Amino acid sequence: MTGAILTLNAGSSSLKFAVFAWSDPGAGPEFVGNIAGIGRQPAFKAKDAAGAPLDAGALAALPSDADHAAIIAELLPWIDRQLGDRELVAVGHRVVHGGRSYSAPTRITPKVLAELDTLVSLAPLHQPVNLAAIRAVAGWHADLPQVACFDTGFHQTQDRLAKLFALPRALTEEGILRYGFHGLSYDYIASILPAHLGPAATGRVIVAHLGNGASLCAMKNGKSVATSMGFTALDGLVMGRRCGALDPGVVLHLMRENGMAADEIEHLLYNESGLYGVSGVSNNMEVLLNSPAPNAKEAVDLFCYRAASVLAGLIPGIGGLDALVFTAGIGENAPPVRKAICERLDWLGVRISEDRNAANEIRISAPDSSVGVFVLPTNEEAVVATACRTLLAV
Repeated sequence: MTGAILTLNAGSSSLKFAVFAWSDPGAGPEFVGNIAGIGRQPAFKAKDAAGAPLDAGALAALPSDADHAAIIAELLPWIDRQLGDRELVAVGHRVVHGGRSYSAPTRITPKVLAELDTLVSLAPLHQPVNLAAIRAVAGWHADLPQVACFDTGFHQTQDRLAKLFALPRALTEEGILRYGFHGLSYDYIASILPAHLGPAATGRVIVAHLGNGASLCAMKNGKSVATSMGFTALDGLVMGRRCGALDPGVVLHLMRENGMAADEIEHLLYNESGLYGVSGVSNNMEVLLNSPAPNAKEAVDLFCYRAASVLAGLIPGIGGLDALVFTAGIGENAPPVRKAICERLDWLGVRISEDRNAANEIRISAPDSSVGVFVLPTNEEAVVATACRTLLAV
């Protein structure tokens, strides 16, 4: 088959895309792009494989109120023009929640789409925009095959105890379980571990996906054993605007004593908390690291404290720690955060080289560290493109 694969990764206020040649599975993307600031002031950037910027055309002047669907309606013809004589043969999507029914990459049908709609309440920031992207593509070209790749899928290898909440069994049977997220990122990192870790790749590894959304995954033999996120993407670490793990009694208190409704609490926990809520300055780690405000420092310190604490709590599930991998926006680009987390893990024998860490080298562990510490860029788009080729190959 000739032609190209488009991957779409719709976030709550962003849209990442990449285009891959169908016939060259080992190659990187032909061009990539990102539209940030959706809902405020969308800003388009795209570059080719050599890193040269691509002309945005009409996408340079997107209206401030443009939503994901409207932006995709502009983006698809733009991509078509970049392809010239070739055409798209598939579109792959990152979909955050697959529930109990969907774990493997799945070709999208009206039935699948309807079932994914029922999971919106479990990922209110992401699932609606993921599905809006699917519908926008279908409206542009109804016959174009689309594939959903699920962030929850990678964690299906966890045993039952790792998935259970201590709730009445009837609720467990309804599907109130720990699902885990960022699975596409973890899938990619697991696939490249052998090239960087050698034999340790099959050992006891914890991957820290630290970005505006953040989580940890404990792996053994490249498979998920435990993770910090649970039923929703609200659980676990402190995030950009999400609170992470929270005593459920706080929710009851907000309802009873503050008179807050469910929608108000949802907005508070997903949009007004995390780094943004603690600092009162920003949800952007780079901004906080450069801010003189005491509350900004406290937000960063809390982020690192919680990351180290939760990471330590995952170790019993894999029986020790051979390697720690940092990835995603903060994990790949914030040496002070990596340093602060690793300093809290000194008791495990985790030690990093100041120079290697500052230079964002691949291996940043010091020679006397008993745990290998690595910085590896993630590539969710490559996982989605591979899934499209595998599922649609004829």
